[in-house]
Amino acid sequence: MKHRREAALVGRLSRYDSLCEVGVGRRPDVAGALVDAGCAVAATDVREFPVPEGVEFVRDDLVDASEAATPGEHYHVDALYALNLPPELHRPLRDVARAVDADGLFTTLGFDEPAVPVRREQLDGETLYVVDADARTSGGSAPSGHG
Repeated sequence: MKHRREAALVGRLSRYDSLCEVGVGRRPDVAGALVDAGCAVAATDVREFPVPEGVEFVRDDLVDASEAATPGEHYHVDALYALNLPPELHRPLRDVARAVDADGLFTTLGFDEPAVPVRREQLDGETLYVVDADARTSGGSAPSGHG
């Protein structure tokens, strides 16, 4: 199930040319697979974690970035995404995505309801939440890039 879920996420997210995974932690598999799919990927976390070759790691705090006048350069991508994002970080993700004119997408642990307005996309074994307020293209669909 985990492999299908990750493959579905990579299939959906690889439509973007550049992405930033927020809160990558010890599971950088999706970020690495996106690089393999030809995407430019940055990953952030509040602690230092190893990431696959081709993924740019930046130690950063999403809450601090959401309160900054200008979020860091690594956030200036087509889409910000987070996996298993806790509700207290839904608004900061939305705010950073808005600030850099990027799409914001996230998954939850499964029992948390989104704390911001979203559109739900059912993927194989996963619900992907697309933040409504920051969709950059008409209808909130991903830009055509890879895919």
